[in-house]
Amino acid sequence: MQSSNPVFSRVVNPRRGYAAMGSADVAVIPTQTVEEIYNAPAASSLRTGRMTIDDVVTRTGMLFAILVATGGAAWYLNLGTPVLFVGMLGAFALGMVNTFSKTIRPPLVIAYAALEGLALGVLSHVYETVYPGIVSQALLGTVAAFTGVLILYKSGRVRVTPKFTRVMMGAIVGYMILGVGSMIASFAGVGQGYGFYGVHGLGLLLAVGGVALASFFLILDFDQVDKMIKAGVPHEESWRAGFGLMVTVVWLYLEILRLISILRRD
Repeated sequence: MQSSNPVFSRVVNPRRGYAAMGSADVAVIPTQTVEEIYNAPAASSLRTGRMTIDDVVTRTGMLFAILVATGGAAWYLNLGTPVLFVGMLGAFALGMVNTFSKTIRPPLVIAYAALEGLALGVLSHVYETVYPGIVSQALLGTVAAFTGVLILYKSGRVRVTPKFTRVMMGAIVGYMILGVGSMIASFAGVGQGYGFYGVHGLGLLLAVGGVALASFFLILDFDQVDKMIKAGVPHEESWRAGFGLMVTVVWLYLEILRLISILRRD
């Protein structure tokens, strides 16, 4: 099944049974060989040329280390709104390039992590100033949600099926429609002063829904990483996998941050 995350959909094409990199096809890999590569802890991407779970963990860890470093610097230096906009716009632009590019470019992925860190550092400092302790609460919530979802996925209690993916895609469309409606209501002055988007009840509903959606999309991301490994994609694609996971985790953190701020405002 095609991934609902466009970051991963540039790589895996399960209908054909092999990795799809633009117009170039990679030869079909015997299932037994893929499973041996995936399950063997000593498997080396340098030896096989294919992505392994160790590659994904390493690249993802590196990206988050960069994000935390730049975010910490932005927090410590108390950088202002201009840096927030530079980080947000720069991260958005590089995010689009990394998402839709046929060829993965590690320097651009690293630059995205750095810019995203700047934006998150400034934004988190603003929230912390208004609601002391909120950032640590949001971080704990993000780690707890990520760990819980990973355990559910690895235990097999939650499986990615066509129906599951369709439900998630329908939910994200509904979420976006509600978000637009809430912002319009906010600009119109309806429910002024209540909730993140202006309308108290709708703002709270969007925050709860956002946390749930981001958590469920992590399951889709884990599934796509597994498919990439089994498809035998080149080990460079571990940068794309790490980037995709970072996008979802950052989304989850922001939704939890927003939800806590609404609850504490009450």
